Amino acid sequence: MNLQQPNANDVTQTANRSRDVVPGSGLCTRCIDGCRGNCEVFKATFRGREVIYPGPFGEITAGGDKNYPVDYSHLNIAGYAMGAKGLPAGVEAGPDTCTFPDVNTETEYGWNVKVKMKVPIFTGALGSTEIARKNWEHFSIGAAISGVTLVCGENVCGIDPALELDAHGKVAKAPDMDRRIETYKKLHEGYGEILVQMNVEDTRLGVAEYVRKKHNLQTIELKWGQGAKCIGGEIKVKSLERALELKKRGYIVTPDPTLKAIQTAYKVGAIREFERHSRLGFVTEEAFFAEVKRLRDLGFKRITLKTGAYPMRELAMAIKYSSQAKIDLLTIDGAPGGTGMSPWRMMEEWGIPTFYLQALTYEICEKVSKKGMRVPDIAIAGGFSSEDHIFKVLAMGAPYVKAVCMGRALMIPGMVGKNIGHWIESKDLPSTVSRYGKMPEEIFVCYKELEEKYGDRMKEIPLGAIGIYSFSQKLKVGLQQLMAGTRNFKLPAISRKDIISLTEEAAKVSGIPYVMDAYREEAEKILG
Repeated sequence: MNLQQPNANDVTQTANRSRDVVPGSGLCTRCIDGCRGNCEVFKATFRGREVIYPGPFGEITAGGDKNYPVDYSHLNIAGYAMGAKGLPAGVEAGPDTCTFPDVNTETEYGWNVKVKMKVPIFTGALGSTEIARKNWEHFSIGAAISGVTLVCGENVCGIDPALELDAHGKVAKAPDMDRRIETYKKLHEGYGEILVQMNVEDTRLGVAEYVRKKHNLQTIELKWGQGAKCIGGEIKVKSLERALELKKRGYIVTPDPTLKAIQTAYKVGAIREFERHSRLGFVTEEAFFAEVKRLRDLGFKRITLKTGAYPMRELAMAIKYSSQAKIDLLTIDGAPGGTGMSPWRMMEEWGIPTFYLQALTYEICEKVSKKGMRVPDIAIAGGFSSEDHIFKVLAMGAPYVKAVCMGRALMIPGMVGKNIGHWIESKDLPSTVSRYGKMPEEIFVCYKELEEKYGDRMKEIPLGAIGIYSFSQKLKVGLQQLMAGTRNFKLPAISRKDIISLTEEAAKVSGIPYVMDAYREEAEKILG
């Protein structure tokens, strides 16, 4: 199995010339003096650092495509022909009482004060990347009407061109953060919530104090990392003036826009963009508990934690500390992840892949539970996009995992719905869409359902939001079917016995029985 795909990828807008490629290096087997390109080595020869990142920035989301030895496709779902779990009190199992539309897909998270969601999914952190900023209305309203949580990611205040700081260098006015929170709240109906994520720069700028005081937010999220990269968040900026402004605000900006040589290179056109980086966070037990206390003292009812694809040591810290600090939701994000901008080779080659990370998560949760400690509610992230992914993650992590965090998969329908609106206006609908009609009410299968519910307020719901709602309904119905087939009529009924490993390696990693061993003991009793 070739796990590496180095030196050329569509995400870096590069390709090998040769039909044959050296597996280890990714170089063409025959590299010709005079080749006109365009592998990564060729392109980096004159564009250097630019080739580290996916592109074009602001127009794409990128997902790692490394082929790991074991993943969730190595699990299958075990359906049954008898019994039912999770039925309402007093309901007797039978063909008329156990239909799949009756399956309850609602979940909840929180230590004391619970948040309910209509489907066990929520968005990845939509922060300072351009793709998140320009599509925010579609993403946020889509999450609100779907009844799921929306995560506003890091650095939103710090990069706001209209940001105003007080005399102490703290946020006094942040119009883009205001817009993001208010847009979600506009159509929020009690399911899900908006929570704001904080990194080092956000903490220094006083983002928690700002969103608590001005917007009365109930939840704030601390961030240790993510699955896509092991450094801080990044974006690109096109102008020298913007780069200088962000450096003045305390960010790391590369190449250094204050250097004369860099300014000259920008003026002649050799440098066309700058990267803004966030600082690395450093975790200690004492500092973590002190920060949790500080945030609770500010009035936050819930505190969540997002951690990345770190090895077992940091994972154990995250789970144990979250238990001790009564964290309301711990999101564990595996490699390779997806992002608006992460170093491509880092996204491909660092971190614990999600399947392995979830297996370790279950092992640690079991140990914590056996010590008499309460395990915090957990969500798993790291490349999920469909209802079978959701089921497998919930089953593999039962009873600790309550939801799946979806990044790119929840962004795509927002962008598609938005673009359908543009195509309708320009009378340029592609045949993939126009086959269903020319107007939104013909194209979107859920349009009339939403129109009946919201009436005149439909004008406040952009087509990207309708796209996200339609996608969430597909996930819901698909999940209901899988749950009914496994005789689970509410989410807490799902267990690790509802999945089987297709390979012995998957069984070894996950602890989920190999297909040839699953339910063997029960079968032998019948035969005996």
